[in-house]
Amino acid sequence: MTTFRHAAPLLLAIALAAPAHAQPQQVKPPVSTYGVDVGTRMTTIPGMPAGGMGAMAGMMMPAGVGAPQKELWLGLRSSQRAAGTPEAQHAIPPGMAMGPSLPLVGRAPTRPGQVEDDHETAPEKPKARMLVYWGCGETIRPGQPKIADTEKMSLAEFGEALAGRSPPERWSAQRNAQLVWPNEREKTPVPANARLAGEQLVRGNATPDIKFTIGDKQDFMAPMEVTATGAIEGPVALSWAPIATAQGYFIQAMGFRQNQGEMIIWTSSELQDTGWGLMTWLPNDFRQRMIGEKVIFGPAVTSCTIPRGIFTGVEGAMVNGIAYGEELNLAHPPRPADPKVAWEPVWAVKLRVKSVGMTPLGMDAGGDRGEARRSDDRAPPGGAAPAAASKPANPADDAAEALKGLRKLLPF
Repeated sequence: MTTFRHAAPLLLAIALAAPAHAQPQQVKPPVSTYGVDVGTRMTTIPGMPAGGMGAMAGMMMPAGVGAPQKELWLGLRSSQRAAGTPEAQHAIPPGMAMGPSLPLVGRAPTRPGQVEDDHETAPEKPKARMLVYWGCGETIRPGQPKIADTEKMSLAEFGEALAGRSPPERWSAQRNAQLVWPNEREKTPVPANARLAGEQLVRGNATPDIKFTIGDKQDFMAPMEVTATGAIEGPVALSWAPIATAQGYFIQAMGFRQNQGEMIIWTSSELQDTGWGLMTWLPNDFRQRMIGEKVIFGPAVTSCTIPRGIFTGVEGAMVNGIAYGEELNLAHPPRPADPKVAWEPVWAVKLRVKSVGMTPLGMDAGGDRGEARRSDDRAPPGGAAPAAASKPANPADDAAEALKGLRKLLPF
């Protein structure tokens, strides 16, 4: 009893003080949240004539074919009540070469049942058979592939076979933006020589002024140019030029084997992952964790090999690569260091950067893929090659034919 009596005053003091120290900092949501997505897209077709599309001139070409394409998306959400129709302007640096500002206007009305989304998501369960491989090297690793077969598996088993990682959902400006660019009024493409680095100012009747600076790390990234060397049966050596501002890389390849109705997926991850949730912007901390787990490459890695046999017999295959930039998060005023002081930000900005590239597999420069296809696939019984096989390979024809075969695999 004596021990408790002397300890009681101290215990009471600790109990009274604990709530004060444990109380979290009061944080109010910002009046305005602003999202800036900065992208570079590049599609490389081996053998495609420089400066012209040749035989592909009449085709519907995906963005970024033959030359890098810069992409920008701006989205503003604000709780400030506007006087009249909400509107805003984003004053841009002269280096953008797009005039003094970009208009932010309301989104076009969505159709009934249409869902807005700001990033890639894994597709719904398809009615197909899918083979999943992962890891760099010349030979397929033990235990692969994981097979997802809709006719033989439960939903739980199917989901396990198509397991993948995705960044956490932390930001709603992209998903719930009220004013955006590009929009119905302004769809001007970003010039090839545009530079976003510099002073930025967002001003309008629907938001407090948002003034911030974009540095070189968050400017448009250099193109992700992936080179694939070797026959499509593999092993296929992949390489890419290092990008100075890249914080990491990830590679995904896909193909379709028509005679067996199989979709084939391979990724550069050391762990099983289809890659669908990783071919997008990644938050800085999530990206670092994925590098630590060897799911994505660190910035020093610039090569990888697709193992032999993965894409044997496919109708067409392509490789997608992504370079992750460093995400920028800003708020005004900054968060007080003293947890007793409430934080009431006026605005918050999130800027995300990436560079993506793609190229067909099994096409060496000079039309090797086309020549192999003519000699192997078109030879009549008895081994005699048709007369057309002696025709010199045309790189433009081979590139056009390869792209036609990949249309069903293209993500855009």
